[in-house]
Amino acid sequence: MAQLHVIDQAGNAHTLDTVEGWRVMELLREQKVGLEGQCGGACLCATCHVIVAPEWADRLPPPREEELEKLDELPVLEPTSRLSCQILWSDGLDGLTLTLPEPV
Repeated sequence: MAQLHVIDQAGNAHTLDTVEGWRVMELLREQKVGLEGQCGGACLCATCHVIVAPEWADRLPPPREEELEKLDELPVLEPTSRLSCQILWSDGLDGLTLTLPEPV
């Protein structure tokens, strides 16, 4: 089974099982690693902000305009910031590593 690696806000590492076709936000919420995702994946709130490991950033589909606009509303961004509700899991992402940023 493909796995997703997550560093939570306390710096703890988690290896999560995945489900093909789920949004990464759903995987993070389901396995309770400390992500809100208030809008449920509608790209309306940015509470599912994650930082993608640099070596993975170019391997993901580029963000759409609505995701970029929502990210721009956050007070602190990293070059590889993404909304996890906009990343659709496929087994080709096996080993993807994300960090959950500090809450703002």
